[in-house]
Amino acid sequence: MSDDGFMLEDDEEFEFEYEEDDDDEAEGVVDVENEYYTAKSQRDEPDVALASFQKIVQNEADAGEQGDFGFKSLKQMTKLTFKLGRYEEALKYYRILLTYTKKGVTRNVAEKSINNILDYVSAESALDTIKMQEFYEVTMKALEEAKNDRLSTKTNLKLAKLWLDRQEYGRLNKILRELHASCAPDEDGDVDSSKGTLQLEVYALEIQMYGETKNNKKLREIYEKSSRVRSAIPHPRIQGVLRECGGKMYMSEKDWPKAQIDFFEAFKSYDEAGSPQRIQVLKYLVLAHMLMDSQINPFDSQETKPYKNDREIVAMTNLVSAYQRRDVHEAEKILRGARVPSPPSDLNTHQILLTDNRATIMDDPFIRGYIDDVLRSLRTQWILEIIKPYNRVEIIYLARQLKIPPEEVEDILVALILDDKIQGRIDQVTQRLEIDRHKALETRRYASLDKWTSQLTSLQGVMLQKSASAGGPDRSAQMGMPGMGMGMGGSSWTGAGGMGMGGSEIWA
Repeated sequence: MSDDGFMLEDDEEFEFEYEEDDDDEAEGVVDVENEYYTAKSQRDEPDVALASFQKIVQNEADAGEQGDFGFKSLKQMTKLTFKLGRYEEALKYYRILLTYTKKGVTRNVAEKSINNILDYVSAESALDTIKMQEFYEVTMKALEEAKNDRLSTKTNLKLAKLWLDRQEYGRLNKILRELHASCAPDEDGDVDSSKGTLQLEVYALEIQMYGETKNNKKLREIYEKSSRVRSAIPHPRIQGVLRECGGKMYMSEKDWPKAQIDFFEAFKSYDEAGSPQRIQVLKYLVLAHMLMDSQINPFDSQETKPYKNDREIVAMTNLVSAYQRRDVHEAEKILRGARVPSPPSDLNTHQILLTDNRATIMDDPFIRGYIDDVLRSLRTQWILEIIKPYNRVEIIYLARQLKIPPEEVEDILVALILDDKIQGRIDQVTQRLEIDRHKALETRRYASLDKWTSQLTSLQGVMLQKSASAGGPDRSAQMGMPGMGMGMGGSSWTGAGGMGMGGSEIWA
């Protein structure tokens, strides 16, 4: 919220009903209201306005009352002094304002004003952590005295979010323990939906903390706990946070399919909540989609299609197209587009596009951490395609085509050989890949024969079982007698015009 928006916030409207014999009281209320709006119009002269607001508060104190305009005056005094950087004075007025929450104003008015002030305090980067904590501590103390548990919990959540944003993990852990205690089941062991929803909000904060500190063990633990919460009606944004962190966890484990599922669910939740984070998560979804080597375009789904031409997403769309075409050089252009300080007049459209690509892809630290995996996967697929017609390929040729060092090409080839995607060997003397087509053919042939043998053996077992159940033991004994035309088992036999199979041998 801007300073101007904060200071010009509309005051709550109150309607007054007067009895005929209350003219004097009505005039008094009108006089206070006039004094309040006069003071409000003097905010260009802060000290004059503060004195006018103070007069309204003092008059109520002298009368032993706490009214609406006294509360509103204190709110304006807190705002005004805070904007001027007089934080100690603002805290003094805020303490007095909190005393009005017990009986001076309605609970809804109090909650709205407290939330408004705390949001503004939290957004002030010039305020030191200790002074900011004081604002929250006096708020929590006042709410405990007023027995306003609902607002107390909301305030704790707001403070936890603040510590997370400021990376104050020690303070955050303390708040999280208090919030977990408030989510505990009642004496009967039941957990109502409100507590379940709160529990998920706490898990969302906790899982973000472990994600930022790279504590994957605790992250997985919280992720699994959150998935077991059933008595909750969470806000879509909370669900989006949990699934996004789950997707990042799976990405760190290189479990691309599960990461893709979680990112897709996170995108749908953020989209439902109207959160701008949906664009960032959509990029993560596309990244996981490429790493799992899926041939399905992620923008073909009904949920993602509307964002296909979004300015932030166009670069990822182009990257997917290049990946599916196995166009290594185009993908590298998209990813490694040079940054320029500002677009000069003679900068062509292609250069501007590369600059935008850099901003929308490579400037994200999470995406940047997996770009090497994307390029390696793309280069691997390109190598598999390019070597298909050849028996021997020089490593230096592949390196020259890919514009990478020969050592990287050799590393990819070794991985392909170990994964049985290539049948061959590397001659390090001549720096060649020698592909054994005959061996590959023989391997596939023997694998097919082995599969055929296993299926026939399984079929024999089924036939013997059916025969035994239909004709008794004499019938099953006849299955092994000569003259049936085919025998199956561990040893071969000879029959008229028949075929015998023993293990992997074929008899004519």
